[in-house]
Amino acid sequence: MMRILVWLCLAVALAASAIWFLTAPAVPFTAGDPRLQGDGDPARGRLVFAAGDCASCHATPGQKDRLRLGGGLALASPFGTFRPPNISSDPIDGIGTWSTADLANAMIGGTSPRHQHYYPAFPYSSYTGMRIGDIMDLRAYLKTLAPVSGRPPPHDLFFLFRIRRLLGLWKLAFFHEGQSQAPMTGDAVLDRGGYLVETVGHCAECHSSRNLFGAIRAKIRFAGGPDPDGTGFIPNITPSRIGHWSEADIAEMLRSGNTPDHGRAGSSMAEVVANMATLPQSDRDAIARYIKALPARPTPRP
Repeated sequence: MMRILVWLCLAVALAASAIWFLTAPAVPFTAGDPRLQGDGDPARGRLVFAAGDCASCHATPGQKDRLRLGGGLALASPFGTFRPPNISSDPIDGIGTWSTADLANAMIGGTSPRHQHYYPAFPYSSYTGMRIGDIMDLRAYLKTLAPVSGRPPPHDLFFLFRIRRLLGLWKLAFFHEGQSQAPMTGDAVLDRGGYLVETVGHCAECHSSRNLFGAIRAKIRFAGGPDPDGTGFIPNITPSRIGHWSEADIAEMLRSGNTPDHGRAGSSMAEVVANMATLPQSDRDAIARYIKALPARPTPRP
């Protein structure tokens, strides 16, 4: 009997060690990485910032300046309430001391400078496919923005989900570092649209339903899902729902918020339009081309 207990304890210890090893946060970049050498371009970084919809989550609530990035917006979810952090240039409460490697590790690896997993409420599962040059440009732009003092309240999550190390298991199952969902077709406009929609713009993060573990359900990607604000259902943007829209209709909606059905983008999409309107028309046209090319998928039940 004692031998059985010893072997059982050994098996448990080995299993725990294996889980601990497998769930270790990955750090794709280290200080001095040659891929991150050079200075980014803040002018290009401003466009990356807009396409990435960064202000919609990280702007301080209750004030009109969308570039005051103190964080704190409450994001409801089945796992509890998430609050995006301060990403201003403040060296204490923000990310003013972050290196380009720190930002790249966050966006591509979902790992913090303290080597902890980020929750996928931060859409690194989409950002992971970003080009290194775009991340460098984004870092250069963020440095130009005003520092904001103060840190938002911590996430308010159910007990089990407070154990960040368990996110390593989520990553093993659902996260593919460095990969984008956008196929490369050789069509420059379509490929640009795919990069903006699937990776930088992370459109599927809102326009898709999720499984029990909070991962996007691939079979109904872009077919609609619950509004992250908890105020309705974000629509299906595949041809099943907007197949009668032309590319010009989609591009115009991204510019003005007006739809061909004489409606207007509202709720969280109004923030997206505010960002998309600052992009070059060529980018809005590319996004429209890609969305028109999406496969038709049925809208899931809310």
